[in-house]
Amino acid sequence: MTMAEKIATREAYGNALAEFGEKYPNFVVLDADLAAATKTGVFKKKFPERFFDCGIAEGNMMSVAAGLAAAGKIPFASTFAMFAAGRAFEQIRNSIGYPHLNVKIGATHAGITVGEDGATHQCNEDLATMRSIPGMTIINPADAVEARAAVEAAINYVGPVYMRFGRLAIPVFNDAATYKFEWGKGVQLAEGKDVTIIATGVMVDMALSARATLAAEGIDARVINIHTIKPLDREIVLAAARETGALVVAEEHNIIGGLGSAVAECLCEACPVPMMRVGVEDTFGRSGKVPALLEYYGLTPANIVAKAKAAIALKK
Repeated sequence: MTMAEKIATREAYGNALAEFGEKYPNFVVLDADLAAATKTGVFKKKFPERFFDCGIAEGNMMSVAAGLAAAGKIPFASTFAMFAAGRAFEQIRNSIGYPHLNVKIGATHAGITVGEDGATHQCNEDLATMRSIPGMTIINPADAVEARAAVEAAINYVGPVYMRFGRLAIPVFNDAATYKFEWGKGVQLAEGKDVTIIATGVMVDMALSARATLAAEGIDARVINIHTIKPLDREIVLAAARETGALVVAEEHNIIGGLGSAVAECLCEACPVPMMRVGVEDTFGRSGKVPALLEYYGLTPANIVAKAKAAIALKK
């Protein structure tokens, strides 16, 4: 694979908010004293009258966002994933989810790629908690191009949306000139007949690397990018199960409750086939350099390759 430009999806989030501010004058941005880190400061500088710093009070910020949505605005409430999905869960559930208000939650610094900030800030449970809220849509972009497109799609979607962004600069593999974000639809990035790798977020580029390794060994792997965790694109998942007979799901999240769980639920109901999971193995994060953490937790192309072989071995 050629060397690609690397951009953090949180950077794309902040830039997209500022870019679309003129096109969509009805949306506003809230932050919990983290504008420099979440990159919403870019929007603040351009549209100060539409930016609200709620301070280190995430629960209150979500309630303010709910009020703004009830008044007809489109609020983007921004903070770290741990503080959004963790600290403010009650307000998201009761004040946003229950009345199904048009609030967009921009959750940055998700997963173990937060690095040295350690376990308290490495949120590997957010997809699980947000999936449990009825009517909540969950978006986890795989690169900066997809992140930008997802922000505009969220502006035009009526209903609560949880958007997951990362701190780590990751390869940009989508073409900005041709990419089209389809709400709730998975994206097949590569054909394959022996096994399917379903990935999300930072793991998508790793899935493509794993495919190249498998191809060198004569194994033909299909690769699917799932940017919309909920609602899950059951059609693309079930087609992959029927056509390849074995799946691997890769995510930067606890293996319990995230994309792997969603895919497993889909398969067991409609098309049971061997499936393996690559993710954080039901443990907390720890402080460290990102490359070392990815290796320690098995979030690597090599582990995807190993899991793919294991899934193929279980085929009947």
